[in-house]
Amino acid sequence: MTQTPDPFHGHRWHDMGGTAAGPVPADQHDFALWEKRVDALMVITSGKGYFTVDGLRRVLEDMPPASFEQMSYYERWIASVNQNLVEAGVYTTAELANRMTAVAARGTTYGEAASD
Repeated sequence: MTQTPDPFHGHRWHDMGGTAAGPVPADQHDFALWEKRVDALMVITSGKGYFTVDGLRRVLEDMPPASFEQMSYYERWIASVNQNLVEAGVYTTAELANRMTAVAARGTTYGEAASD
């Protein structure tokens, strides 16, 4: 028995526009420091020509459904920025892993990192 694929409804799984998702909170919130840094990194690196908005969107749209739904807005952004920077040859994944290891070794707080 063959399965019939679900019919295409004009949008992909990540396109939630027009679907019932509950109320949208109208209250404002302050962004966490890391979220502000992600935004700044995106502005700086895209301004240097490493990628375009289309490049960011391509990576976001190519994320598997589980990743897209489990990651926060800025977690998705940093994943997309990172993928675009790797593709642009700014750094390799090995270089990023080495740098992340060095940063983690500094400690988990700004105070610990500053005392080195």
